[in-house]
Amino acid sequence: MTRRGRIVAWTGGVLGVLLLATAGVGAWVYQHLDGNIHGVDIGVDGKRPANLSPGSKNILIVGSDSRAGANAKYGKGLTTMQSDTLMVLHIAANHKWATAVSFPRDSWVEIPACTRGNGSKSSPHHFKINEAFSIGGDTGNITKAATCTIKTVEQNTGLRIDNFASIDFQGFKGMVNALDGIEVCPKHAIHDKKAHLDLEAGCQTVRDEKALGYVRTRYSVGDGSDLGRIGRQQEFMKALGEKAQEKLTSPGALYNFLDSATRSVTTDRDLDSIDALTDLASTVKDIPSDRLTFLTVPNYYRQADVPTDKANVVWQYPQATELFSDMAHDREIGAAGKKKFAEAAKNPVTAHSVHVRVLNGTGTSGQAATAAAELRKLGFTVTAIGNAPAVDRTTIAYPAGLGTQAQVLAGRLPAIKATESAEATPGDVTLTIGPDFAAKSGNTE
Repeated sequence: MTRRGRIVAWTGGVLGVLLLATAGVGAWVYQHLDGNIHGVDIGVDGKRPANLSPGSKNILIVGSDSRAGANAKYGKGLTTMQSDTLMVLHIAANHKWATAVSFPRDSWVEIPACTRGNGSKSSPHHFKINEAFSIGGDTGNITKAATCTIKTVEQNTGLRIDNFASIDFQGFKGMVNALDGIEVCPKHAIHDKKAHLDLEAGCQTVRDEKALGYVRTRYSVGDGSDLGRIGRQQEFMKALGEKAQEKLTSPGALYNFLDSATRSVTTDRDLDSIDALTDLASTVKDIPSDRLTFLTVPNYYRQADVPTDKANVVWQYPQATELFSDMAHDREIGAAGKKKFAEAAKNPVTAHSVHVRVLNGTGTSGQAATAAAELRKLGFTVTAIGNAPAVDRTTIAYPAGLGTQAQVLAGRLPAIKATESAEATPGDVTLTIGPDFAAKSGNTE
């Protein structure tokens, strides 16, 4: 697969406008495509992560599952917008490498307070990460949907998001049709009523509803998880990129492809033109394919922490912390880093395996019990509750040999540093809560 084709595929066609630079299309076509792009004003309230690597870019890309118009058949009765795919593309400041990280839609994270489409405010709580898009988009408002999603990703990763782009179902289908379909080779027959898909086993070319159904199908394939769907989507998008390079040499095919893509694209104001998207694409066109790293945020099934939850995943720490820190500081992950994450995923240190001793250093009675209840909801094993001398801020202390376990706890409590201490209770990680704990932890479920 060519470098440019891979970039086109992994950004859902958004960076496909780079092809305009060599297509030789007329001015009227350029103006039409430029007018297709929908730009929105996005303003994220509250404290945001600092930009730790000026010159780099973090672009949040959403596959929008809006149930308006032609998409209504995929969710009868749903008025809110949905996000079917979520990823962050990090482009290095030196433009020599890039990393694309996918977030499973079933990631169990804290959803911060967001403004709904009707102007009311939601309360902070834990749920699937894709709910952020539907909270803001509960009345079909893409601006608020994007804003809540950016806020959620920023607060859970510490990454400063620079740009936003989404593409909906119908635009994806139009791009596939412009290429005369994409070949897929399912090992087993797929019959999924929710995805409106019936496919026999074996290689075949899909287009229209079948193409859409193939990338959406979940429960009728493999283990029915979102992780499996991400893998199928990645393979499909790779194939789409390859075929785009083969087919988009004719003006007609190129126009149909880009018309479908641009009509279905919504971006922030900085990217809402052909020129802006072309400039963005030009910054990565020379990146070697072996320096384009694609991975899914390290995770494991939440059932390991909460036995009753068989539907969600949680991010694996400290690996997720390391990944987000590397991206924030513009450090290349590369093949070696991806392999390291994959190895760690074989034996994750779960929250349930971490024994936590909770001490109240606030001077206000009952705070340790409240904190312990929150930790238990996250799956941690609380071994003891007690009091400690008053402290100014929340701390995590651990004995020798429990550094990884302490980092697992710290990963769930942003901005709290874990420190080794000879005085820490053997076998336990000690959380001493200060007056800042509620603000850091998001104490609602």
